[in-house]
Amino acid sequence: MFKRNVQTLDNVINQFLRKEGLETPLLQKRLIDAWETVTGAVVERYTGEKFIKNQTLFVKINNPALRSDLSMMRSELVRKLNAEVGSMLITDVRIF
Repeated sequence: MFKRNVQTLDNVINQFLRKEGLETPLLQKRLIDAWETVTGAVVERYTGEKFIKNQTLFVKINNPALRSDLSMMRSELVRKLNAEVGSMLITDVRIF
């Protein structure tokens, strides 16, 4: 009888993504997409470009008062965004 190495599809896909170096970019995309979920639709309305560089999420906010409020919540935003993707992906959020 043949001995088979049966794995779940989820496990096989994760191994492939890790091997090809696609796991981190995929997680970064998920984290950027989670911005609206974490902050809400009102904040998303004033949000411009978002990108990650050197484990820091940079977010452009078009409203000065909102920018100030979000800057004071940086550590909470980092915690919630990382929890949303299930990985310690960013260490800081810079609001500009």
